[in-house]
Amino acid sequence: MKFTALVICSAFMLATGGCGQRTLTITSQPAGALVYLNGEEVGRTPMKYDFDNYGDYDVTLRKEGYQTLKTHRDLKAPLYAWPPLDLFADMFGAKDRREWTFELAPAEERAADPQELIARGIATRDELRSSKYTRVPATQPTTQPVPATQPAD
Repeated sequence: MKFTALVICSAFMLATGGCGQRTLTITSQPAGALVYLNGEEVGRTPMKYDFDNYGDYDVTLRKEGYQTLKTHRDLKAPLYAWPPLDLFADMFGAKDRREWTFELAPAEERAADPQELIARGIATRDELRSSKYTRVPATQPTTQPVPATQPAD
């Protein structure tokens, strides 16, 4: 009898319990910046991101006309998200809503110096030529091509 009551109670709790929800809202000034979390593009600001894991996130924001912002933020788990409390929090539909706001700095307007660009290109070319992957082997192959057979008379 007790076992049946426990099973019925557990089934009721699972059926009526909600799923935990973790949402991160990311905004930027100015809006419309492209957001990357841990190297993966996730959207443009302002945006909501449903996350599964707590921890340290590498954050990159890019917008034309502004300097790229690379930083990291730590999403610390609240007490109810620690085991074994997280099981009950998820069963009863706990909600964790976080917000990050970033400010982008305008890009510096400077004209590219053509001589500097040419010098960098030459330096890159020279680095590639000296690379171990572009060297010509010192020995010739040991196999020889098969001579063509002459047709019989």
